[in-house]
Amino acid sequence: MTFAAWLDRRLGRAPRALILVAALGLVPTYVAPLWNMTLFAQQYQDGLRLDIYSYKLQGGNHGQDVHEINVLNHYIGMRDLAAEDFTEFKWMPFAIGGLVLLFLRAAVFGKVANLVDVVALFGYFGLFSLWSFVYKLYSYGHNLGVSAVKVAPFTPPIFGHMKMANFDVYSYPALSTYTLGVSAAALAAALVLAYRARSEAAA
Repeated sequence: MTFAAWLDRRLGRAPRALILVAALGLVPTYVAPLWNMTLFAQQYQDGLRLDIYSYKLQGGNHGQDVHEINVLNHYIGMRDLAAEDFTEFKWMPFAIGGLVLLFLRAAVFGKVANLVDVVALFGYFGLFSLWSFVYKLYSYGHNLGVSAVKVAPFTPPIFGHMKMANFDVYSYPALSTYTLGVSAAALAAALVLAYRARSEAAA
């Protein structure tokens, strides 16, 4: 079976079901955070919490933690965390919605070519979003202004723990990132099943 013939082949029920699972995995991004950062210090033993959604920043303590973090940022010359600085909040919800529609289209039309398309698009979306997140953290930590406390340029932790001045900062994926991981695994499994069906047809 040629590659072109395989792309035109119909998907079985299992790959289609997995594509639907992948679509469902994107839905929590509208209600649950993608990432969480928590800062601990002697004066903040309960921690300052920052949840990053696909469309907003939300601080703990009814939003008060964002204000506290910005006050602390002034001491080291870091600009305020502000939703308008995150262009991702403007396009990411629409991109995710578009992916959901494409996933549903792939499940309905059910050709291998549709599956390959959504795998490629989802992979690009994931890599670009991760790069954008890392670059944003780098930008915040390296574009420091005049400050009362001098610190060397830095990148806040992407994953895990980092000591910043007298703060312990922890950064970890939140619920929506894990469900996006489920979507990626479901698409990968669907692609494997489609490839196995090609091998069986060739045999």
